[in-house]
This record gives sequence, structure tokens and C-alpha cells, in this order.
Amino acid sequence: MHASLWQGIKLVFGKEFTLGLRFKAAWSTMFMFALTTLACVSLALQGAPLEPELAAALLWIILFFAAMAGADRGFADEDTAGTLLTLQIYGSAQTVLWGKMLYTCFLLVCLTFFIVPLFLLLLGAEVAAGGVLAGTLLLGDVGIAAAGTLIAALTTGAQVKSGLFSVLMLPVILPVFLPAIFLTAGTLGSGQLPVHYLLGMALYDGVLLAAASVLFDYLWYED
Repeated sequence: MHASLWQGIKLVFGKEFTLGLRFKAAWSTMFMFALTTLACVSLALQGAPLEPELAAALLWIILFFAAMAGADRGFADEDTAGTLLTLQIYGSAQTVLWGKMLYTCFLLVCLTFFIVPLFLLLLGAEVAAGGVLAGTLLLGDVGIAAAGTLIAALTTGAQVKSGLFSVLMLPVILPVFLPAIFLTAGTLGSGQLPVHYLLGMALYDGVLLAAASVLFDYLWYED
């Protein structure tokens, strides 16, 4: 990666991080959605144990929809503030893509570190393979960030961007979502731990990153 490209990525990431700390819209939306959903689930279960498969599916549903509540704001805020055209003029496609994607991934990792320990504590779940769970969560976050950044750019300006964003995201992220559920269930004691699914998730994440890099050039300059 060229030094100028990396410098541009750091500038875009820094801008997103500064605005995120100043306005906190995406942060508060994602974290409050995840926390409220988890609290409702915990109260409904009233301490009753969950099967590992059900607990894993529930965890990823919470993470996915919490991400949907904030990950679509990457370009929507630029469009609303009227700075999107300025960013197109002064920022190259790749610096904008990777800077925003890196920030989205950072946001998702923070969300994961916040919600997963609470999930395990409130539901009384025990982790049998912490390293596999950490790898699964990281690869899942990378996949959601890659797909989310590209689709957020694609749906910028749409009248029903929130609904359209979720509809487009689900089929794209499904090849990461399903293995993540199986792996998480294995780490929670389901008896099956298909570690080779990690390789499949990593390969698909690589495909998403490469596709986003190629397609974003056409999308950015076409807009």
C-alpha cells in the first residue's frame, strides 16, 4: 500500500472517529439497540438456560441488527450534511472506502467487546474455545464492515435507505453469518466445532474486500 494512500485512509478514519465522538449518533444507536435487545431477552428467559445453537443464533442476530442500526450512516451523514460532493472531489475512491470501512470495523469491534461479555454473563453461557470465538467474532465484524460500507454507498440518496440497506445486506453477509453461528455454537458447547469454517469465513471476507475495492471505484465516480 502506497504511503499517500495510507495517509489518506488515516485522514478519513480520523475524520470519522472525530465526528463519531462529537455527535455519537451511530455509537448510541448501535449500543442502545444491542443493550435493549439483550435486556429484553434476559428478562424474558428469567434465567432459563438456552441450547448452544439457539444462544449462538441469538447472539449473532443481536450483533447483526445492532450493526444495521448504525453501519448505514457512513455515507448518509455525508449526504445529509452536504459534504458528499466535497469528499468526492478531494478524496480518492480507495482512501474513502478503506477509511470508512476501517472505522466501521472499529465500531463493530467495540460493539462486540461490549455486548458479548454481557451476553455470556446474563445468559449464563460458558465458552469452551475462547480463541475460536474471538476469531469468529473478528471475521464476522470484518465481513459486516466490508459489505456494509459498500451497500451504504450504494443506497445513499435512496428514499427508504434503512429498509433497503437491511434487505441488501442479508444475502451478501449470509455466507459469513451462517458459519459464524455454527462456530459460536461449538464454542458454547454444542459438541461440534467446525474450525475449518474459519478458513471459509476468511476467504469470503477476502472476496468481499476485493469486490468492494473494485466496485467502489465505479460507484464513487459514477455518483
